[in-house]
Amino acid sequence: MNDEQDRTALRPATRVATAGRRKEWTQGIVNPPVWRASTILFDDVAHLRASTRRPNDGLYYGRRGTPTQWSLADALTEMEPGAEGTMLYPSGVAAIAGVLLAVLEPGDELLMVDSAYEPSRAFCDNVLKKIGVTTIYYDPAIGAGIADLCTDRTKAIFLESPGSLTFEVQDVPAIVAVAKARGIATIIDNTWATPLLLPAIGMGVDISILACTKYIVGHSDVMMGSATANAAWFDRIRRTAHSLGQCVSADDAYLASRGLRTLSVRLRQHEESALKIARWFEGRPEVARVLHPALPSCPGHDLWRRDFRGASGLFSIVMQGGDDKARSALIDGLALFGIGYSWGGYESLALPVDPSPVRSATKWQAEGPAIRFHIGLEDPDDLIADLEAGLARYAAAL
Repeated sequence: MNDEQDRTALRPATRVATAGRRKEWTQGIVNPPVWRASTILFDDVAHLRASTRRPNDGLYYGRRGTPTQWSLADALTEMEPGAEGTMLYPSGVAAIAGVLLAVLEPGDELLMVDSAYEPSRAFCDNVLKKIGVTTIYYDPAIGAGIADLCTDRTKAIFLESPGSLTFEVQDVPAIVAVAKARGIATIIDNTWATPLLLPAIGMGVDISILACTKYIVGHSDVMMGSATANAAWFDRIRRTAHSLGQCVSADDAYLASRGLRTLSVRLRQHEESALKIARWFEGRPEVARVLHPALPSCPGHDLWRRDFRGASGLFSIVMQGGDDKARSALIDGLALFGIGYSWGGYESLALPVDPSPVRSATKWQAEGPAIRFHIGLEDPDDLIADLEAGLARYAAAL
């Protein structure tokens, strides 16, 4: 691999396989070595002082990273054409919190999508409120109408497209256009799609956040988050992350880099299997709605088709009538689906969800209880057989 080649011409799957593997990180080895470090030793006092003046340029202290972390950050940056750099955090929530603290100050207003990940809301309602930042929740379908909510105090708009429970797709270009006209920062939680399926920075978003715990790692064994930003915001995000002491271990960074290399092929399989199962659910009388953006029946499908390069493995269904007891009967008896939070690993998951308590700008109305599924890498026909037995249990419990 020639480090001098024009990498901008490479297709996304090639960048995923090769990014972050500069010789200065790998030292000629295929995978970057695991550099575990706290103290960094310097050749002499002059060397120490020079490093202190340039703490972001080379080895300085373990908290600032080693080539193991830098190679992962480089790779994530390269996945987002137009990005300046990436900071790593110990979880997705830490990345969200770190970015919001970097962007907002007391007296500012934040426009937060109403379908956001629940911990994002909790941070706004608890921490940001205490430091004098006002959060205003907005309908995910608002599009360019978000201009009506902007004031002189609005400093950031937070998007999550699609939402991770109910999968509303936002009109990202329209919201970005409004924000840019007013000098407002845009932030997106891009975990569902990753930059492979939604190149957010290239679409004009200022900061793209990933819960790398999910698809980047891909094996349900590492907690990590990232924030990738354009040139206007990266330095501020980096300085805030350093001030907060945010860092990840070299071992976790190594595992995330290893997971990243198979992201492209894993996402294709997640998409194929999830769509097969989602379409099967659409034909079942026990299911009222399937909330999967790639289905024409799902609200926001036209926006998804316009903006996204594919779909991942996460979607929800709404049952036709029934109650929590029937839903539990369906989920509890599943043999191939784990019951647990998170997603993005190779294993399939089923989770009972109720969006109602985490809505304020919009109201969740449903024909019955909802279940969120992450479709893993098992054979989809085996998963369908498992789900078919689950639907029979659901019907018997009514």
